[in-house]
Amino acid sequence: MGRSLSHQIQSRRRFLQMSAAATAGVLTSGWQLAVPLPARAQSTLSPDAALNELMQGNKRFTSGHPTAQEHDIALLKKTVDKQEPFASVLSCADSRVPVEIVFDQSIGQIFVTRVAGNIVTPEIIASLEYGAADLGTKVIVVMGHSGCGAVKAAIQGKDVPGQISALFPHIRPAIGQAGPNLEPAVKANARIQAALLRESSTVISGMLKEGKLKVVAAYYDLGTGTVTLLE
Repeated sequence: MGRSLSHQIQSRRRFLQMSAAATAGVLTSGWQLAVPLPARAQSTLSPDAALNELMQGNKRFTSGHPTAQEHDIALLKKTVDKQEPFASVLSCADSRVPVEIVFDQSIGQIFVTRVAGNIVTPEIIASLEYGAADLGTKVIVVMGHSGCGAVKAAIQGKDVPGQISALFPHIRPAIGQAGPNLEPAVKANARIQAALLRESSTVISGMLKEGKLKVVAAYYDLGTGTVTLLE
């Protein structure tokens, strides 16, 4: 089982690296990310300070004292021509996970990518590379959540319509690591996807080594609204 799980993860890492490289080769008009771009200094926050701001925002949200909505209307016109996010979040597509609200952040402050199961794909890598290298985000949070339907479906392994089953291979390494219980599997999946993101992107890994970026896994509890860092 251990060798099989390790083989799955290694295979996915190689696939993501090759796919991301192939994708970068055909991207044009400012999206050629095969070579790391210099991060623009829109945000003066350090990676640790950026993560702290997200977690403080979550505390405001859970305590019932959010402030972001007060600034949204004022920021709307200011963000028409440019965006200056300080953080990126890879979250599940679940409608119960409103990222900006959960972290109490205004328009233009979080660069969000969403896909069922918060899995890392070449398209997700390309998007997060753009956020970090071109927009200057300082932290990437890979956030799983309680009651995740994608992880639950992968655990059950039943026949599903259309292309839903395409999600399952991405999630199975977490099930192999944590077993069939939903919460441990969701948390393991967030950790594995964060690790893949660190290792499968030359852009992101390079910025990590230079101390310009931080990548962390997190877990969002639907019932309490609390985000917990897993690493």
